[in-house]
Amino acid sequence: MTDADFPPLFNGYASAGDDPLALACNAAQGGTEAGLVIHDAGPDSLRVAVVFAPEVPLREAAIMLPLCGLGFQNALGVLAPPVVAIHLGWDGAIYVNGGRCGQLTMIASTADPDAVPDWLVIGLHLDLTPLGDDGGTDPDRTALYAEGCGDVAAPNLLAAWLRHSLSWLDTWDNQGTAPLHREWSGLVHGLNETVTLAGQTGTLLGTDEHLNALLKSGDTTTLIPLTRLLKDAP
Repeated sequence: MTDADFPPLFNGYASAGDDPLALACNAAQGGTEAGLVIHDAGPDSLRVAVVFAPEVPLREAAIMLPLCGLGFQNALGVLAPPVVAIHLGWDGAIYVNGGRCGQLTMIASTADPDAVPDWLVIGLHLDLTPLGDDGGTDPDRTALYAEGCGDVAAPNLLAAWLRHSLSWLDTWDNQGTAPLHREWSGLVHGLNETVTLAGQTGTLLGTDEHLNALLKSGDTTTLIPLTRLLKDAP
């Protein structure tokens, strides 16, 4: 993929097998501008990392994780056959036809919810082909090409993901979180089921208006903020 394939505001390069997430975090720490996209499309997986520069506190900026999830769901929904079902886990997991197929990751320059991050990186890891020779080894895992998406080229999916994520970013800037909440609520995986999120187990009731998770255990409902999903830089 060349820079010409990226939508406006994004530019980047292929990592040639190196970890895009580590490279993006290092670049962000070095002061690179927002919009850097580092990608690695191999035969078995697609790995991408995108650098953002939030202008709001981390507790608000953390919505970039589900926002980019919506961008991915919309992108694959356009490129994949109509029968393919794509859902999103609150923790950034990506599900295709009910099987876990990928993961979105969020890393920021600070873990303080009240601080404005200098940078925030969203990483994507997508399995393109099954991890092993026997696709039944882990029935909860799948791969994109094992679910009828063999005609979806990784470069096209990456470009579409960036375009749809940019569109959702514009929606968030202009309309707030309500449109994201409406769209995401119809795509959530594990709703009203027992799940473990950020180390806590309970029934996923949904999210609040800012997409923080609502988890019920017994008679207690706990709000888990998106900031709990932050990972350390590799």
